[in-house]
Amino acid sequence: MYDIILFDLDGTLTDPKPGITKSVQYALAKLGIDEPNLENLVPFIGPPLLKAFKEFYHLDDEQATLALQYYRERFATVGLYENAVFPGIKTMLAQLKRQGKILIVATSKPTVFSIKIIEHFGLQDYFQAVIGSNLDGTRVEKGEVIEFALSELDQVDSSKIIMVGDRKHDVIGAKNNGIDVIAITYGYGSLEELNEAEPTYIVNTVQELHDFLQAN
Repeated sequence: MYDIILFDLDGTLTDPKPGITKSVQYALAKLGIDEPNLENLVPFIGPPLLKAFKEFYHLDDEQATLALQYYRERFATVGLYENAVFPGIKTMLAQLKRQGKILIVATSKPTVFSIKIIEHFGLQDYFQAVIGSNLDGTRVEKGEVIEFALSELDQVDSSKIIMVGDRKHDVIGAKNNGIDVIAITYGYGSLEELNEAEPTYIVNTVQELHDFLQAN
């Protein structure tokens, strides 16, 4: 049985697509890069943004840092709330909480933004902690976030802990920390991406996730 469940935020608990893609579009525009198609910006959902700007638009360190600054200009005030909780998530969280499971958010999104999102949607009572990255650019890799989350727990039996996420970063981060991981396909990672990362389990819907966590 899993007593402690770590949840990714973007693409796992909520659908942040409008807020993230529009904020990336805004940042690129401030750098003189025109990207009219928001679908091209979907890969920004999940990975650390500084790395994503470098990888997807070949920005150097200075440009990527500036892009992240511009992104946050919009995201902190508008994009944060262009978001929605996936149907069935609240019901699942409430049931798991009633069962006595410890629930934690573990995300590469800055903690300050993550807490605002969780509180905006009234999810704060379900979680013991919300752990994300720091605004200064530290603790941005998912493995680092998970490592910190585990260090904050009294629980030392890693077999009782599981991570839930929608991207390869979640799977790799969990495996690097010696815990099991459920990859979900209703988020933003393709089945191919997730299979290549070799998660412990794969589920396709919120209901399947609910059923699995309730039974295990």
